[in-house]
Amino acid sequence: MTSDIGERLQAVRKIYGLSQRKLATRAGVTNSTISLIEQDRVSPSVDSLKKVLDGFPMSMIDFFTMDLSPKEAQFFGRDELVELSESGVSLLLVGATRKDRKLRMLHEKYPPGGHSGEDMIAHEGEEAGIIIKGEIELTVGNEVRVLTEGEAYYIDTQTPHRFRNNSKKECEIISSATPPNF
Repeated sequence: MTSDIGERLQAVRKIYGLSQRKLATRAGVTNSTISLIEQDRVSPSVDSLKKVLDGFPMSMIDFFTMDLSPKEAQFFGRDELVELSESGVSLLLVGATRKDRKLRMLHEKYPPGGHSGEDMIAHEGEEAGIIIKGEIELTVGNEVRVLTEGEAYYIDTQTPHRFRNNSKKECEIISSATPPNF
């Protein structure tokens, strides 16, 4: 076993938001066991480490392969945004490569006549957006509203909805949704 087991255990424990005492209780070991491992004062056997990891729960493979590099912030250049649409509408996804995303953030562009599809769409979650240029017709259930630059929306996406640009100018929207469907 590598000498960074203690440091790795402490990092994983903090990611899970557990105190040493809470992890020890969940794993069925003493608090001092967790403390000694994290301080690299003892090198746990495979069986002991497995028992501690069961307190998360986490496999040994996940423990040793988990990327522990800081993920507080990630930055993306324009060329790193991933295009999700093949129609005339542009849907650029921010953070497509981010593992376990909890949010979908899009930079949307609807050309004149562009739309999200002929059929209404519905899926679990919520979505919010702000129109940064142009205008868009948003249909949510039986309600139809034309939103213009500076206006915004927040919808329950389980209600059937559709976006349509009926104007002669391109519409740009910055939107986010959870969960990150697509």
